[in-house]
Formats: sequence, C-alpha cells, structure tokens
Amino acid sequence: MKKLRMGIVGLGIMGRRYYAMLHALAGVEVTALCVRHLDTISDLPGEKFSDYRVLCASGQVDAVIIATPHDSHPQVAIEALHHGLHVFVEKPLAVHVADGRRMLAAHRDKTLRFGVMLQERSRPLHSTIKAMLQGGVLGDIRREHWIDTEWFRSQAYYQSSSWRATWKGEGGGLLINQCPHQLDLLQWFVGLPVRVTAHISLGKYHPIEVEDEVTAFLEYPNGATGVFIANTGEAPGTNRLEIVGEKGKLVLEQGTLTLFENAIETSVFSRTTRELFARPPCQVREIPVTGEGEGHASVLKNFRDAILDGVPLLVPAEEALESLELGNAMLLSGLLHRSVDVPLDVTLMERELSRLRV
Repeated sequence: MKKLRMGIVGLGIMGRRYYAMLHALAGVEVTALCVRHLDTISDLPGEKFSDYRVLCASGQVDAVIIATPHDSHPQVAIEALHHGLHVFVEKPLAVHVADGRRMLAAHRDKTLRFGVMLQERSRPLHSTIKAMLQGGVLGDIRREHWIDTEWFRSQAYYQSSSWRATWKGEGGGLLINQCPHQLDLLQWFVGLPVRVTAHISLGKYHPIEVEDEVTAFLEYPNGATGVFIANTGEAPGTNRLEIVGEKGKLVLEQGTLTLFENAIETSVFSRTTRELFARPPCQVREIPVTGEGEGHASVLKNFRDAILDGVPLLVPAEEALESLELGNAMLLSGLLHRSVDVPLDVTLMERELSRLRV
C-alpha cells in the first residue's frame, strides 16, 4: 500500500488526538506538524512548521488535517487546496456559511478529497436510522422532534480557555461547538428545512457572551415540521429523537432504537375508517443494533481509503455545509427575533457575526 503523507495543522487537544490516531492507522505517515509556537510540540517527532502556508508549499505532505480554532479553518483549507492537497477539517467546517462556500469554491479539483469530522454518522445506531429512512420504513415524514440537553458544561469548562464561548474566539456557543453532530444527523436523516424560527438565550446558564440554549421550530418543503431543543445548563439532560411518518415513527433514546410500525398508513386509515376514535393497528419492536463503531478512527480510515482507493467520503464538505447552514439559521433567527428562510441570507449572517465580534 502506498503511504499517505499526512500533516496536522493545530496541535491542541484535538490535534494531538489526531496525531495518536494517525500513528495507529495503516498506510498513513505523519510527516509534518504545524503550530504557531514550536516549543509546544517539542515532544513530538517530525518536520515542524510555524506557518501553515509554508507547510502547504513544502512538498512534505499529500493531505492535511486542520484542527485549529474554528475561524481559521477556511484560510488553512483554501491554502491547502490551492497547493493540491487533500483536506480534512475538524468540525465545524467553518463558523458561517459564507466562509464554507468560499472553501467549497476553492475545491475546484474534484480528485482532491475534502472531508469533515462528523463522526456520529459512523455510529451503527445512526447509520441504521439513515438506512431505514432511505428504505421508506416511515413513508412520508410528517414530524421530527429532538430534545438534546445532555450537553451540560460547568463554568470551569468555559474558563479553561480564553477563546471559549466568545464571538471573536469561537464564533458562537452551543450551536457551533456542542451541536454540530446532531445538526448534521438531523439534516442527514430528513433534509434541510425551508424556514427556521428559533429562540436562543445568550449566557442564560453561564456568564458567557454566546448562546447556551436554543429552541427551534423547523418547517420542511413537504409541510412536515420539527422541533430542536438543546442547552448546556441542564442536568440531568435528555437525548430523545422522534421521527414520525405516515407509516409510524422511530424513537431513539438511551441507546435504544424503537420502531412503531402502522399496519395502514395514517392518512389512509383516517380517510377510510368508520370508527370515531380508532387508531391504525401498530406493531412496536426494538431494532437490534450492536456496537458503538470506531468513531473518529472510522472517519479517518474512510478519508484514507477515499484518497488511496477511491471510496466515497462518509462526510464530504458539501454535506457538512448543509448542517452548518442549519445551525446558522437557528442562530440568525434567534439574534434577529424572527423567522429566516433556508437557503440562508449568508451576507446577513456574516454581517451579524462581524457585529458581535467587535
């Protein structure tokens, strides 16, 4: 097998995790590391750079992993793509959709792989839901409801780094940091809404300047609706997903996936029954799903295989942009106190964030 030469830009907590995972991955060699202050990686072997532009032009790597602060993802990715390198970005793709689109515009050479670490897609529970929905087990989707309040964070967490929970340093809070995985799964399962109405709270549970709570109402092209609820101040939290369709519903809670399967489609039963209070006959069964998957490692393996063997990427950047747009829509709606349409007014989103970063 040809060795894939990999560089890592950013060696904080996640960058060092990537370093360890890549060293355990067959067919990959970490050949370059990049941080601003080289003394912070004196314990790591390999070619070292303090400027990502020099690394990208060095000829030492075939691909780069970007594990820098959110705001710098676009500039590093665009530089790498311009030098003909494959690119893998730690979530989120970018802070706002306008930057995400700039990144995709720079991806002109489609032989280059451009992926994003949204590893929840690789979990067997989630891939099973995706397959069941694609197989039409629920028919036309009518409603989804996700309560995701297991993100409790202490004040010590927010004080651990000066960039955390700031508009300038992180570009937001809950929606850009904790929830990208759930937002990605939501749009992966049921697609993007056409309108979002969200209420957000800035510093409700912690003395921070960004959002730590969101409640969003989603409207879909076929008339379906959804609700997404999340925060970092609730304990004990809840993580419950319901997806309801004409043929029944799926419920995921506490690691258990349950299918409620109607014998007759709801609308058909409603039109044809002569009973006043009857419901469609329903069979309830737990869907057996085993294993947790390999998480980050499986997505890195997929990135390697996409480059060396041409397999499809699990999370291409184009799809990561859609989950970013969903989060941006919730944030913009909450900031403006009104509904916003999707596709998003990206100029307005960028302008609002620029205003908050001053």
